[in-house]
Amino acid sequence: MQATDKITFIQALESSWSLASSTKWTQANPASGQCGVTALVAQDVLGGDILKTKYGDIWHFYNRIEGEVIDFTKSQFEASICYDHHTATRAEAFADTNAEQYEYLSTTVQQHLGNTP
Repeated sequence: MQATDKITFIQALESSWSLASSTKWTQANPASGQCGVTALVAQDVLGGDILKTKYGDIWHFYNRIEGEVIDFTKSQFEASICYDHHTATRAEAFADTNAEQYEYLSTTVQQHLGNTP
């Protein structure tokens, strides 16, 4: 990982996810609906690629960072995921979120990391 390690980033994410970053968020399932916005912010902070795979009828987004596939939001699903590792664009991941949710998560994660965006 780069200057921000995976554990520190996960802690920042978990402290930042809320209804402001996904309308599907619940206290019982904070990762719900967070995949697109999280994949975007993870790429901003940690670099790497955004990947996607079909999960039922939806595209699920996650990351490949320094060759390691990392799904920060897999806990939102009860069933296991059969990953296809299709390369996704930022536009595809952004279609899963909106500007307000992205700005909120990006800013809040950066604040938790001690950065002032």
